[in-house]
Amino acid sequence: MYYLGCDLGSTTGKAVVLSVEDGCGAVVSYAIEPSGLTPEETAAIAIERACEAAGITRDDLAGSCATGYGREHVSSADKNMSEISCHAMGAHFLQPSCRTIIDVGGQDVKAISVSAKGKVVDFTMNDKCAAGTGKFFEAMARTLRTSVEELGVMALSSADPTPISSTCSVFAESEVITAINKGIDRHDISGGIHESIARRLVGMVNRVGLAEDVVLTGGCAKNPGLRKALEDMLHVTLAPLPCDPQINGALGAALFAAGSPEALVFDREASTSALGDASR
Repeated sequence: MYYLGCDLGSTTGKAVVLSVEDGCGAVVSYAIEPSGLTPEETAAIAIERACEAAGITRDDLAGSCATGYGREHVSSADKNMSEISCHAMGAHFLQPSCRTIIDVGGQDVKAISVSAKGKVVDFTMNDKCAAGTGKFFEAMARTLRTSVEELGVMALSSADPTPISSTCSVFAESEVITAINKGIDRHDISGGIHESIARRLVGMVNRVGLAEDVVLTGGCAKNPGLRKALEDMLHVTLAPLPCDPQINGALGAALFAAGSPEALVFDREASTSALGDASR
């Protein structure tokens, strides 16, 4: 049976098609689409493309669930769940040893403590400031006249990260411009940017309690500079996820659509064709 999860974030909409059989769940397909004018529009596009990739239609779905900021506006979904619960369940499904989740999205960041069954124990969330989010990295990349992807790579080559004291995007941009005018190497500026954000995220993790394994999810989880800065400051190795970390919330929603999500086991082999080279 097929189930669908849709995660409507501030900058992208994600949809995941999950196949469930004999207590095992396999990721059949997924889609990541830029947010449109309305959550309903974004959801429709993401769902259509995920179903198309799976070779099915909406009529083939046994259930669906929406999560994220726009979850209540997806009229086609059978139910909706909080993004905190969906991120916890998605990470638990993919990495059962996970106990701490750091989710860095387009406009918010979260630190979530989860139980051995994928239940939320505690969480903290920053959704009133762009600090540490995808929007922050976009602003810093523009200031350094590079891409977001290259910004993370540049940080890996930093030999002497430049201290960036502010995580506010406005004040941090001013510090970056000052560093540029002083002739400081862009790699070191990028290194300082990532260290500044990592310190903020570590503070959030400490509020919920650090426990291994730790996973990093959200679109910013693809940033190698952020991953390294977090590992260095937390003194842990981030546990890998066998899929694109940006679809974790949508996957959690698909699991809730299936019912009794904590009882499902991830079928890695059956998911391989859908996940392809997205494993991280």
